[in-house]
Amino acid sequence: MIRALICTALLSSLLSAADWPEFRGSAAQGHSDATNLPLTWSPTSHIAWKTAVAGVGWSSPVVIGDRIFLTSALPVGGVEDPKADRSLHAMAFDAATGKPAWDVELFTAVAPRAHRKNSHASPTPIYEDGKLYVHFGHLGTACLDAATGQTVWATQEYAYSPVHGNGSSPVLFEDLLIFSADAEKEPKVIAIDKTTGKQRWAFARESEAKKKFSFCTPLIIDVNGQKQLITPGSGVVNALNPKTGEEIWHCFYDQGYSVVPRPIYAHGMIYLSSGYDKPVLYAIKVDENSKGDVTGTHIAWTIEKAAPHNPSMAVIGDELYFVADNGILTCADAKTGQVHYSERCTGPISASLLVADGKLYLQDEKGLGVVVKPGKTFRILAQNDLGERSLASYAVVGSDLLIRTEGNLYRIRK
Repeated sequence: MIRALICTALLSSLLSAADWPEFRGSAAQGHSDATNLPLTWSPTSHIAWKTAVAGVGWSSPVVIGDRIFLTSALPVGGVEDPKADRSLHAMAFDAATGKPAWDVELFTAVAPRAHRKNSHASPTPIYEDGKLYVHFGHLGTACLDAATGQTVWATQEYAYSPVHGNGSSPVLFEDLLIFSADAEKEPKVIAIDKTTGKQRWAFARESEAKKKFSFCTPLIIDVNGQKQLITPGSGVVNALNPKTGEEIWHCFYDQGYSVVPRPIYAHGMIYLSSGYDKPVLYAIKVDENSKGDVTGTHIAWTIEKAAPHNPSMAVIGDELYFVADNGILTCADAKTGQVHYSERCTGPISASLLVADGKLYLQDEKGLGVVVKPGKTFRILAQNDLGERSLASYAVVGSDLLIRTEGNLYRIRK
């Protein structure tokens, strides 16, 4: 008991800007302050360690101090079968060695159908104050002691009818855990008490989109001292008061659905992609006049060519970078939308962009990691092929990269 309390205290005290506490890092927009990151690697070089991860899952790694956290879905009965029921797990690994620290089963679920690029454990966990919050969409949500894996609370109260499985990662705001529940019907955003798992508010999303399902992770921003929860869904992006769930503003984008990329915020604008079937990139101004329906007044510019279906974008200075699912990387002026280049960079890609150590990192679905020099001219610095399927996004630990593939977790070192 004393040891567990000490571990919890250490994890709580270790959280810093160097950690990676949620999807896309401490600022939730894919940036890391780490330096001296690796430029090149292969299956046989620059591998600090490689550890097998049981089951199937595309949640991205979370890093706090000397611990790495993931979720995964293991087949009930132990034999891998796509039709098997799923045992939903949270896992912790030692960051120095890659060895398992703990592995906890949270839920057992009848395996619903999932898209070939999805899994039953796609949402990324989120950490705060010694607690790890894990979310499996419609299949359940839980809070764990991050040091021991002991369950604080677990709930399957917020079930809904999904399409293609789950995908949206949760966010934290004050005493709330908030997540999108963009179901086949009656899509909504839900906030629950992070200490009890009980619902505090729910926002019903309304749009003219015929297909209601989406998988987007919300983003909390600060607009002149006002916190806003930016939550894209099918056909519409809503800005909510994260404390109450009351809407501040919304912007429509017609029939866009299955929205995946997490929005980013820079230069007073929200950048998002409108989803399937043909994504459009929107730059939406956010200011003190953003109230109600801003569709006709606050769209600064749009780009229709090579917008992403899945990968989240990144801004570096005045440049916006985004990669289409076919591997075309585009650099555009973040303020005007003027395109500087649009070039083939990777193969098919789902993982989000990482900005670190003065470089732009991409990881495609076949395991190819591409490092690009930021700037208005396209320049590839390195291509690094692990040769394993990979849909999860990068995380950073110290000066190293973490890459999750279909069967393994890698720590890549310079």
